[in-house]
Amino acid sequence: MSDRALQHRRVHNLLLIQKLLSSRDASSPFTLVLDSVEQSAGPLVRHYIHHAKASKMDVVFVSYESLKPPADVTALIKARGKDPSAVRKEIERCVSSSRRTLLILDSLYPLTTHPSLPLSSFLSSLPSPTTSLLAIYHTDVPLPSPSLSSSTLTNTTTTGSIYTPSPLTLLRYLATTVLTTHSFSQMLARKRAKEKSRPDPLFGTDEGKEGVLVGVGANDKRGCVVEMEHRRKSGRGVEEWFFLPEVNGSGAVVLLEDQELYRRSDDREGRSDGVEARVELATFELGLTAKQRRDREGVVLPYFDAQKEEGGGGGRILYDMGVEDDFDEEEDEI
Repeated sequence: MSDRALQHRRVHNLLLIQKLLSSRDASSPFTLVLDSVEQSAGPLVRHYIHHAKASKMDVVFVSYESLKPPADVTALIKARGKDPSAVRKEIERCVSSSRRTLLILDSLYPLTTHPSLPLSSFLSSLPSPTTSLLAIYHTDVPLPSPSLSSSTLTNTTTTGSIYTPSPLTLLRYLATTVLTTHSFSQMLARKRAKEKSRPDPLFGTDEGKEGVLVGVGANDKRGCVVEMEHRRKSGRGVEEWFFLPEVNGSGAVVLLEDQELYRRSDDREGRSDGVEARVELATFELGLTAKQRRDREGVVLPYFDAQKEEGGGGGRILYDMGVEDDFDEEEDEI
C-alpha cells in the first residue's frame, strides 16, 4: 500500500471510530460488542459513555449482571430475572423521543436463552432515529444444549427450528457494527511469536491446564485492542484494528499498527532481519577483529616493490633464480 493510500486509510478509519463512539448521525443503530474474560467490554463501554456525555446524550443502562453501574449513567434499569416485555416497557419510559439516547445492554445471555423470546424482533424494536443500541455478548459463556428427548426432536422437525441459526450468527447479521475486544498484552505476545515463526501462545481455558480460567495479561490496564467490523448503508464493509487507552489516561484512539509498543517490535524485528539476511548470504564470517586488522597491516607481500614502478608501463616481476632452476639465457632471449 502506498504512503498516500495508507494515510487516507488511517485518517478515514480514525474518523469513523470517533463517529461510532460518539453515536453521531445514527452511524450505527445497533452495535454488538463481543468480549470474554480475557478482555472485558468495560473499557469500550466507558469510552461510549464518555463520548455520549460529551455530546449531551442520555445514557440508559440495562443491567442483567452488573452489580454496580458505570458512572455518568442517566437511568439504570435492573432487568435481572424480569420478563423481556416488562424490560421493554421500562426502556420505553426512560427513552425520550426528543433527546438522543445511548441504550446499553450489559449482557445478551438472558435474552438469547429465553425460551419464548423472538430475539430479532425484540432487538429490532429498541433502536430508533434518536436511540442507538449497544449490546454486549460474552463469547466464552456456553449456551445451554438442547435436550434430545423424542418430543423435542418431533417439535424441531415439524416447526423447522432445527434450521434456526445460532444466537451469535443472528446477532452478527442484525448488527451494523461488530466490535471484538482483545487483550493488548496478549496481542503483543502473539505478534512476537508470529515474528519468530512460533506457534501462537494460548491463554486461559485454551491452555488446557487444570484450574486456569484467565490467562496472563488479561484485561490489560494500559488499554484494550478493538477489532471493528462496520457495515455501511451501501453494504460495503470496513474492517480495522484499534488501540483504545483508558478513558482517564493520556493518549487518544489510534490504529493498532501505530501504537508505540506494537510498532516498536516491528522496527526492532526489521533491523534484526536485515542483519540476519546479510549474514545468511555468506558461508563464513566476513568481518575482521581488531587484532586481525593490525596483523593484516603488518604483512609484507613478496615482491611488493614490483607494483611501485613509475609510469604507465605496469609493474615489474622480481624473481631471484635459485640453483634448482634450470635457466638458459639463450632460450630466454628467444
